[in-house]
Amino acid sequence: MSTKSPSLSPSGFDLSPPSDQERADLERALTPEEADVLLRHGTEAPFCGGLLNNKHDGVYCCRLCGLPLFQAHAKFESGTGWPSFFAPIDEAHVVAIVDRSYGMVRTETRCARCDSHQGHVFPDGPPPTRLRYCINSVSLAFVMNGEPLPDPLGRGDKQS
Repeated sequence: MSTKSPSLSPSGFDLSPPSDQERADLERALTPEEADVLLRHGTEAPFCGGLLNNKHDGVYCCRLCGLPLFQAHAKFESGTGWPSFFAPIDEAHVVAIVDRSYGMVRTETRCARCDSHQGHVFPDGPPPTRLRYCINSVSLAFVMNGEPLPDPLGRGDKQS
């Protein structure tokens, strides 16, 4: 019997999706608002998210599975009402999906490990990428530099 080796990102994080049981356990720990955004592609109200005005140095991770998605130094004030970043921590950690909901064509961003909805990316950001990853605060867990990264799947991923 062979076991599938984990799929690793260029920065060394395990991108293998959670098992059905792991996913059920992770989903049970969500608040109703987190579940609406992460699982049902909802959006939190603008200018209300707990991480919008966060100025601390650290890492923004997926709230569901803990995968690091953005570094604090990539965050900028976009004036849109949601935390905005010009680049992910590792491009392999964020997946882009065409979103045709609400009569628009946008690019949805999802966590590459657990496929949870994070927000959208737009081509109106600052240099160097000119991208604006517009992300819901409830989709993220913030970890201060020097603190251990969340590891809800017990995979022993790298530390910040």
